[in-house]
Amino acid sequence: PQANLIFIASLLLGTTITISSNHWITAWMGLEINTLAILPLISKSHHPRAIEAATKYFLTQAAASALVLFSSMTNAWCTGQWDITQLTHPTSCLILTSAVAMKLGLVPFHFWFPEVLQGSPLTTGLLLSTIMKLPPITLLYMTSPSLNPTLLTTLAIFSTALGGWMGLNQTQVRKILAFSSISHLGWMAIIIIYNPKLTLLNFYLYTMMTAAVFLTLNTIKVLKLSTLMTTWTKIPSLNAMLLLTLLSLAGLPPLTGFLPKWLIIQELTKQDMAPAAMLISLLSLLSLFFYLRLAYCTAITLPPHTTNHMKQWRTNKPTNITIAMLTT
Repeated sequence: PQANLIFIASLLLGTTITISSNHWITAWMGLEINTLAILPLISKSHHPRAIEAATKYFLTQAAASALVLFSSMTNAWCTGQWDITQLTHPTSCLILTSAVAMKLGLVPFHFWFPEVLQGSPLTTGLLLSTIMKLPPITLLYMTSPSLNPTLLTTLAIFSTALGGWMGLNQTQVRKILAFSSISHLGWMAIIIIYNPKLTLLNFYLYTMMTAAVFLTLNTIKVLKLSTLMTTWTKIPSLNAMLLLTLLSLAGLPPLTGFLPKWLIIQELTKQDMAPAAMLISLLSLLSLFFYLRLAYCTAITLPPHTTNHMKQWRTNKPTNITIAMLTT
């Protein structure tokens, strides 16, 4: 418990340092503290999959932190400014966008995120999906006036497309939530130049809904779709809340998740980006499919006669009739 307390305190410290700093070096220090604090939480189980996830996470985040430092040094070399809001050199802006995309898991730097989330416990996965995204999004927020809108729009549309497309055939709940996170990050990235406050609103609501999903799955001990189908009988009220939260993540009205999507589409239309708004709305239908699949698995209930036969199958030697009925 003491070690966990130290790691959680370091996470909060690193996040606070980054979001409250004006100098590039202090922001970079906060990112490094965050990375080093989350690594023991990922590899806590000592399973080979967890060690692999921690190694992938460390290598990716170290490369992204090096790019952040390189970008700030290039900007300081050309303009003499170490202030985060004074990032004006085009090359520095390009390098910083790549570094933050790598930190967040935006396409095409998304490969590490599903693998790391799959190798982590659900509580650590919650931290990776929420609090670890806050410092990079803060850096994007502070430098948004200088960033390239075409590049960010392209990254956002590809992230929404790939997040929806790759999540369709997944059976592991953590990987589905990882691709869901990539898709939501696309919505945040497309609007950050035009209305940064909308990005923060989207991030806060996404954090609340994802925390609810992860904590519910941790309570009912679900890691796969096949086990999600049989959890309705354990805690029906919690499963009903999970159903509503998943539909909210999908962005269905009148639930909370619909609000940021509606506001983002409205803002994009005001900025004469109606084709981008239409495209990202259509691509979000892909992620709607796997949210509905998760919601269907949550809401499914086995009929009584099937449950009785399953009990008989566990206690007695199964007959051909029982096997046939279970197959049916």
